[in-house]
Amino acid sequence: MPKIKTNPSGVAIPSSFKKVLVLQGGGALGAYQLGVYKAIHDKNIALDWVIGTSIGAINGGIIAGNPPESRFQKLLEFWKIVQNQSMQTFENNKSLFNLYTMTYGVKGFFSPTFLNWFDVNKKVDIENASYYSTKALKDTLSKLIDFDYLNSKKVRLSVGAVSAITGEMRYFDSVKEELTLEHIMASSALPPAFPAVKIEGEPFWDGGIYSNTPIEAVLEDYPRDNSLIFSVQLWNPLSKEPSSIQEVLTKQKDIQFASRDRLLENVKKTHRLRHILRRLTEHIPESQKKLPEVQELMSWGCDTVMHIIYLTIDRIEGEDQMKDIDFTSEGISKRSLIGFQEATRAINSEIWNEPHDPNEGILIHAQFR
Repeated sequence: MPKIKTNPSGVAIPSSFKKVLVLQGGGALGAYQLGVYKAIHDKNIALDWVIGTSIGAINGGIIAGNPPESRFQKLLEFWKIVQNQSMQTFENNKSLFNLYTMTYGVKGFFSPTFLNWFDVNKKVDIENASYYSTKALKDTLSKLIDFDYLNSKKVRLSVGAVSAITGEMRYFDSVKEELTLEHIMASSALPPAFPAVKIEGEPFWDGGIYSNTPIEAVLEDYPRDNSLIFSVQLWNPLSKEPSSIQEVLTKQKDIQFASRDRLLENVKKTHRLRHILRRLTEHIPESQKKLPEVQELMSWGCDTVMHIIYLTIDRIEGEDQMKDIDFTSEGISKRSLIGFQEATRAINSEIWNEPHDPNEGILIHAQFR
């Protein structure tokens, strides 16, 4: 029986568990992650690892790049900055609001590069081949993230980006290398809206165009550890049958950027086999266990347990396929509140402490009392 540690808020978490926060990409939908983190912060859960893509990399960088006592306030400050007050005149008319955002950008985040709008065939450097500039985001994050603190490795940070040359996904990891502002900017460089960011001469784009939910990097990490993983989903593929082109476009985007459950199920099966193999090795005679070929086979066994807490955003009435640029005060407030409520309910359930099949290495929890 693992040793249970109760933190000051009363939440019981096994002391052997690594606490991981996985943050999906999704633009303005990332306000949901603000609420989720507030619940984690309020419950005094000390994160060991934050991994994110796109807006998840931005939120994750702010969390990992500040001491515990100021993380939430810095995160809240970011969302107050991008809640552009000049747009609130159109807040009750989503079409006008979206048009305003696409035309003028978002304060503290991105601004239009009008010259590129009228000649898409114009030859430019890849760092300028975009409809918008993200210089404002760079300035914003430079004030909100302490990279000396981030690289002190008090909290591990990984951000996903995809090479614009090879098309391969890469996770930049503070445990393996020093992270800079460029790594976070690269992870959030969604083409063709935002420009690629070069790292050591190689251009990178938003990792979300390859894999928007970076949980596979956690599950494939080695050595494996017992883990409590909060996987925050910003795209919900479940809905009623679409009945208009508008609803079809919304559904298509939800499916495109949602988590790939089939891939997760395959990893889950692999970990189950590792657990079964580990139990089978208990029946091998001690004299045989010393043989090199047997030790090689035994090394494939595993008894670590990973609990995945699935937190998936609920739809807001009236939202459409442009919801990821909904930086209205109403949209940010509603999604943040939903995230806080759902994460609080999940944490209070302490579902990871309930009995489970010992052959299961990965347990997925999506329903909470």
